[in-house]
Order: sequence, then structure tokens, then C-alpha cells
Amino acid sequence: MHFEELKKYHFILASKSPRRQFLLKDLGLEFEVVSKEVDESFPEDLKAEQIPLYLCEKKANAFDKELNYNTIVITADTIVWIGDKVLNKPENYEDAVRMLTLLSGKMHKVFTGVCLKSKEKVISFYAATNVYFKNLSPEEIEYYIRNFHPYDKAGAYGAQEWIGYIAVEKIEGSYFNVMGLPLKELYEELLKF
Repeated sequence: MHFEELKKYHFILASKSPRRQFLLKDLGLEFEVVSKEVDESFPEDLKAEQIPLYLCEKKANAFDKELNYNTIVITADTIVWIGDKVLNKPENYEDAVRMLTLLSGKMHKVFTGVCLKSKEKVISFYAATNVYFKNLSPEEIEYYIRNFHPYDKAGAYGAQEWIGYIAVEKIEGSYFNVMGLPLKELYEELLKF
């Protein structure tokens, strides 16, 4: 399929994330934003990339009734993985401090799972990126949380914000994956769809 042929589809982006909306728009797709409340719990035995894959498929399944033959729903879920722990969105200020303190001076992985679903077909895939943080001072962590309120972000940070400017030493893999939508992989999967 050529990119122009994708325009025959009606795309639904199932995400409230302004970052995902911005990235998908810049990819050149026209889409409607429709988000549904979906329980984001997952089985405890899931690890690393299994978690966002499970969650993006769960989100896509919530759209079964809306799908027709020319509609494709796009869902995504991003997690931060450090050691053998998942960091989702922080619950409050103290939780955000805990997460950023844990990430300080270390490498962590960002996994984004993406699901493309139509009436006839489902494709799920993920991208992984290694992110290296410098050592963060308590003052830097406090400044970031108080001024940027990262409560809607996995791992309590957005790479495209102040903390990304001052903390990220190196990234191995897709920067856009760290923002919440691996564009190159999404583009390639859409062309195969």
C-alpha cells in the first residue's frame, strides 16, 4: 500500500494524549480523536513490552462496535521499565519524586505498544528505546514536578519538556517512542495493513 491509499480509511486515535495527537497529525494522517475509559490494570505476571501490548489491545477491543470496513482504530500505551519494575503514571507528587529519583543516574527502557484494529484485521507491535538519565538533584526533581505536573506521563516525565532537556544524556532507539508514539514503526505497519 502507498501512503496516499491510507487516505481512504477513517482513522480513530483512541488517546487523550496531546503528544500522540500532535505526532499523528504531523505524520500526515487525518483522524478523529475518540477516547474511552478503559481499565488499565494488567496481569501481574506480564513483563516489559508485554504490558503495553496487553493494554493497547484492551483499549482497541473497546471499539469493536464502532468498527466498519473502512475504519482503523489506533491505540497505544507507553510504560517506563527499570530493572524489573514498571513505572506507569504517578499517583501524586510523592510518587513522581520516587519515580524520578529511581530514574536518576540510570538507564531505563521506554516501551510503547500500538494496536491497529479494523473490522477484519488486528496488528499489534511495540517499540523499545533505551534512555540514559544524568544524576538529578532533589531541587531539579522538585522544580520539574512543581512546574510541569507530569501526572499524565509514564515514569513521571516527558522527554519533550524541561526534564528531557537537562536530564537525558543519551537515547538509543526512537525519540518519538519516548514521546508516546513510535512514528517510523507505525508508518511501516500502516503501509502493511
